[in-house]
Amino acid sequence: MESLQSLSLLMGGSWASGINMYMTAAGLGVAHRMGWVTLPGDSSVLAHPLIIGLAVLLYGVEFFADKIPYVDSAWDTVHTFIRPVGGAALGYMAMAEAGPMLQVPVAMLTGSVALDSHLTKATSRAAINTSPEPVTNSVASVTEDVSVLGALYLIIRHPVVVTILVILFILFSIWFFKKMFRFLKRVLKGEKPAPPVAENANAT
Repeated sequence: MESLQSLSLLMGGSWASGINMYMTAAGLGVAHRMGWVTLPGDSSVLAHPLIIGLAVLLYGVEFFADKIPYVDSAWDTVHTFIRPVGGAALGYMAMAEAGPMLQVPVAMLTGSVALDSHLTKATSRAAINTSPEPVTNSVASVTEDVSVLGALYLIIRHPVVVTILVILFILFSIWFFKKMFRFLKRVLKGEKPAPPVAENANAT
């Protein structure tokens, strides 16, 4: 059961880091301090009060930046170099007791999962910003925050479920990237394509 919990932590935690690294870090740290979950290896450093406080502060900044059109995309661009590193660090620290031979491949795996969820978030936000109304950004941001909270809950209560969902998300993202990159390519060319959903409906 302990190994299963660790797997769900690595998969769910790295996926959530790609969406909102600061909420994930604070959530895992609080969960460890409350005894809801045991963070493996050196990842228990997330439970330090200073780390939790800093994560909460940065989440507060992201909470507002993530709801402003174009500011959210600029924020995502900067975090292309931060969220995957955060996911990789989570895997590396979690496997501290296993040594570098296992730490490095696990860090590469968790970093890749974080990168996948980050790119899915970033490309969907870029597509949303092609619409002139600002409401969709706020709705998308709140939905992402809720999904991170849901992932943290599943890590604690239903580790098998979160692991399966992350695997399914990765498979979905492959299809999603093809649709979104095609859509954004048309936008950059100055065309006015229909939203991807409408595009799919026409194709059927």
